[in-house]
Amino acid sequence: MLENIESEIETIISKSQVPEDSIHSKNTREWVLKLKPEADRALQMAALGHDIERSIEKRKIKRENFTDYNEFKKAHSQNSATLLQEILLKQDADQDFIDKVVHLVLLHEVGGTLEADILKDADSISFFDVNLPFYFQRNSEKETAFRMKWGYKKLSKVAKSIVGNFSYDNIELEALFNRIVS
Repeated sequence: MLENIESEIETIISKSQVPEDSIHSKNTREWVLKLKPEADRALQMAALGHDIERSIEKRKIKRENFTDYNEFKKAHSQNSATLLQEILLKQDADQDFIDKVVHLVLLHEVGGTLEADILKDADSISFFDVNLPFYFQRNSEKETAFRMKWGYKKLSKVAKSIVGNFSYDNIELEALFNRIVS
């Protein structure tokens, strides 16, 4: 059953209009396992599907509909949690498993529990690891700087030390990154 759930999540995310979403999904799970090697299946499933709503255009939360970035991210988390809950219910997953995955996805942007903090860090590390070069190509330097600051300030000390070791091939992005994280 868990393999079917994982396959369905990966299939949905592979159809995202955002080219790096599929890589980010898997990379977030990899970072969860680096931060907590004994992570259970619920935490791993939450990592895999935490941004699933971005992959379904007709149900995607649009940033332009929000004046506050944190409210946008809250709506994004809620929508992804709802979509994952629908998938898990359809696959007849155990209710405790569903509840845990949904809870973790609801908190993936802000943390608040030990496991939610791990997911938050893994997601944010993956943003810097995978998403940032793509984000920089699509957005202005000002927007990229805003997003980097927003993501960096919510990292734990451990996650900041990991991200601080990243570097980028793009000279402009590397300079911007160094200004933000230094």
